[in-house]
Amino acid sequence: MRVLLVEPDYYTRYPPLGLLKLASYHRAKNDTVELIRAPAEPTQPPDRIYVTSLFTYAWRPVHEAVRSYKDRFPRADVRLGGIYASLLPEHARLSGADHVQVGLVPEAESHMPAYDLVPEWTSTILFASRGCIRRCGFCSVPKLEGRPSELRYELERFIYPGHKKVILWDNNILGNPNWKPLFDDIIRLGIEVDFNQGLDARLLTDEVAERISHMRMSSIRLAYDYIGIRPAVQAAVSRLREHGASTRKVIVYTLFDYVDDPENFFHRVRDLLNWGAVSYPMRFEPLTSLAKNQFVSPHWTAEALTRVAKARRVLGFAGAFPPYKGLVEKLNASGTFDEAFSLRPVQKERQGVPQNTLSEISEETLVPITYHGSGRLRKVKDWRKMLA
Repeated sequence: MRVLLVEPDYYTRYPPLGLLKLASYHRAKNDTVELIRAPAEPTQPPDRIYVTSLFTYAWRPVHEAVRSYKDRFPRADVRLGGIYASLLPEHARLSGADHVQVGLVPEAESHMPAYDLVPEWTSTILFASRGCIRRCGFCSVPKLEGRPSELRYELERFIYPGHKKVILWDNNILGNPNWKPLFDDIIRLGIEVDFNQGLDARLLTDEVAERISHMRMSSIRLAYDYIGIRPAVQAAVSRLREHGASTRKVIVYTLFDYVDDPENFFHRVRDLLNWGAVSYPMRFEPLTSLAKNQFVSPHWTAEALTRVAKARRVLGFAGAFPPYKGLVEKLNASGTFDEAFSLRPVQKERQGVPQNTLSEISEETLVPITYHGSGRLRKVKDWRKMLA
């Protein structure tokens, strides 16, 4: 059988992991496999076409891909899967796909992704577990994967030959019983690791922090989703520091526009910067949203959300708020959300830049103005590289 794997023309930083597993599965059956990104033309007519999907708001390129390849190859069996297809199967069927896959394809899950199809990619992405012990209302994992399952051990046999980095997409690795042997394996292998979905601050004990201190990590990701976990997040950052981790490497996803309000968000961002960590704001998106950044919770306004977006571009870097002295002082001197995230005019000419408003100065110009000098500029470049 001739199998065509199609990634729709949407933005993503990562290769299509599900399609790469399907490639290995079909190769094991002696099928021929080709991976393309829409609207590219395959080298030969396929018998079966798999189209993947990402978030629900990126559904239009998915429908376009399904319809385009069905028109070009009307005899092919077209199958649509992925996150959008699993969360909104009825809407996904409107694409015209012959079959909509809800959830994982079990027979493909155990296969090593066919990374040779994406030779420019040099990191192994894997799940050492599926599911999560939490049931957060803003997260799709309880619906898509349920409780923890499919625990993996002996990490080395899942790493693609030649890859020097592992990106773990586990949703809550610390909540699963395999975390200790997994961490020990990472330390033994000496390979760089990224716990991409974040580590649960409520479970980050001294034992966890001690193991992390022996790992090669460019960033340590946590989450500060609501004010109730403040003590746990503060303790986690403190433990990491005590065990030798630089808080410059601690990036904390900061959920907003959900059950919080602007003042609540302001206090959490200020907390993180005072603790020396980086706040990475994450705007809430309803699980079945068909349009990005259209939802406004009852406690927020469109104007307040716009203020956060502008502040991320002007006061922050790469969408994050790093704990630079000038920004920390600004937030500590502010009593309200509006004061904290306002873009005040520059009062005088500095370093050859004419008087202007911060919102009109480019990011490149703003760096030395706000953070005073080339030393700060060097650190900004470090943040940009880390958050890229």
